[in-house]
Amino acid sequence: IKLVHDAVVAADSELTSEQVRLVQRIYLDFTRQGAHFSEEDKAEYADIKAELAELMTQFSQNVMKDEETWEMVLTEEDMAGCPDSLLEAAKGAAVERSKGDDAYVITLSRSLVEPFLTYSDRRDLREKAFKAWTSRGELSPSRDNLKIAEKMLKLRKRQAGFHGCKSFAEYQCQDRMAKTPENVMELLENVWEKAKVSANKEREAMEEYLVEIGDDLGEGGIEGWDWRYYAEKVRKAKYDFDESALKPYFSLEKVTEAVMAVSNKLFGLRYVKRENMPTYHPDVVTYEVFKGSSDAGEETKEYEETPVAVFIHDNYARAYKSSGAWMSEYRSQTKNLPPNTDEILRIPLVSNNNNFAKGKNTLLSFDDAKTLFHEMGHGHHGMLSDANYGRLASTNVLSDFVELPSQLMEHWLDQPEVLKEYARHYETNEPVPEDLIAKMKAAKSFNQGFATIEYTICALMDMKLHQIEDYSDFNMSEFEKNELARLGMPQGIVMRHRPAHFLHLFCSSSYAAGYYVYLWAEVLDADVFAAFEETGNVFDPATAEKARQFIYSAGNTVAPDALFRQFRGRDPDIKYMLRKKGLVAAE
Repeated sequence: IKLVHDAVVAADSELTSEQVRLVQRIYLDFTRQGAHFSEEDKAEYADIKAELAELMTQFSQNVMKDEETWEMVLTEEDMAGCPDSLLEAAKGAAVERSKGDDAYVITLSRSLVEPFLTYSDRRDLREKAFKAWTSRGELSPSRDNLKIAEKMLKLRKRQAGFHGCKSFAEYQCQDRMAKTPENVMELLENVWEKAKVSANKEREAMEEYLVEIGDDLGEGGIEGWDWRYYAEKVRKAKYDFDESALKPYFSLEKVTEAVMAVSNKLFGLRYVKRENMPTYHPDVVTYEVFKGSSDAGEETKEYEETPVAVFIHDNYARAYKSSGAWMSEYRSQTKNLPPNTDEILRIPLVSNNNNFAKGKNTLLSFDDAKTLFHEMGHGHHGMLSDANYGRLASTNVLSDFVELPSQLMEHWLDQPEVLKEYARHYETNEPVPEDLIAKMKAAKSFNQGFATIEYTICALMDMKLHQIEDYSDFNMSEFEKNELARLGMPQGIVMRHRPAHFLHLFCSSSYAAGYYVYLWAEVLDADVFAAFEETGNVFDPATAEKARQFIYSAGNTVAPDALFRQFRGRDPDIKYMLRKKGLVAAE
């Protein structure tokens, strides 16, 4: 491999640019796995990787066990303040756990606990749920993920040392758009300071509201289990917007229709449900995906076409299913197959996985609906892939580029023409009232400080954890406490992912020293969507074709910074992201 690489690099080659890229990437894959080490170092490096793999599995299983076993069994009276959609979901969880006809259950599933923290009038129960939720991974002494994380950090530092790097963060950034931890920190600290201003203003607005209504929360004031609850109260009072009033217009069925319609309008993909295809669970829905108008062809004709992909939608939470949302591929796109290969083997098998609480009518929050759009963006990265070689196809891109296709897709959910057509009441089919949408948009920037702090603190903590050069006296709990104090963490907000359940960091290495990639990609996605807006048509065909070519189809055939310049004609500009978050004025 080294001989081939050196020959390609050293001399003019007859290889295509994609083939040169393939040689470079494969060579880098091998060197980053230690192929150039001495035999003795290879053995030690393999031991480190094996131990890390074992610890990652243990970390993940501990979080899953906490999420499976913890529950809060409640009565109807205990659910005071909760909207009907949450009552239905909590009732469904109670039935699933065999708790009796009159019981309601709140688990540590995000789709249950976040709405409960937002709407429950019972502060004592909110506190109980919040403390359990933010302590996943350390609820039992027998499942101490902090100790596991500390071991992993030390092993990763040793791993980085083999590559001549002083920290694991340095090692990780070498193969990313950011290039160095310092570039990452510059972005994060820029956003952090602006977000603190916004979050503190939001807190002041809630404190003023508390005075108005005569609520006294005691000496501690607004705590973590209060923020969502009172933020929703202020949003409702200030903007006359009640998010629970929006939920009946976002059934899973209609949001799925919406995202597939957007997919068709942007990229010409058509989804045909195939109930005769076997699946691994009754809740899973499978589609064949064809290229062409949504009106094209009859059922008989569709069978004669070759699909461009098979799309698998696995949307509901269930026991033993991993938490969160993700896209995966059972087979990635490639053209590098033997002659006379069956065409069906060339197409990707793409899966989107969510964890929505299943009910008689599964109603989504606006955030849940965005998650579905987000994962479909990853899905498009797989389904639209057009690379010759699997190593360069689909989502096999640098990790601070991989979230661009997904986050870009989110923008279309709140476009007026999409909402008017697909945001319809699950019972009456009436479209969502325009005044409700107007209120939602007016309230959109409210609590953005909270959301940005909640995420950015995780990205900052991740980079700081992995920039440490000596872990000999390291204690995770002390580090978390000291770092939050140093950064000036606003009172009442906690990390979205605290260390003991930070799965992005400790159940794989992909996002270790890399949680920042969502914000990095947000700079990119806000800039890309601005290109659509500048045409006056968010479905502009020419811009959509450029997005397909340079964002969704190219994979890793071209360096990501070059792809962005081919799309936009320049390097990314942070101003679009700051404007999107409402942070431009928060100087």
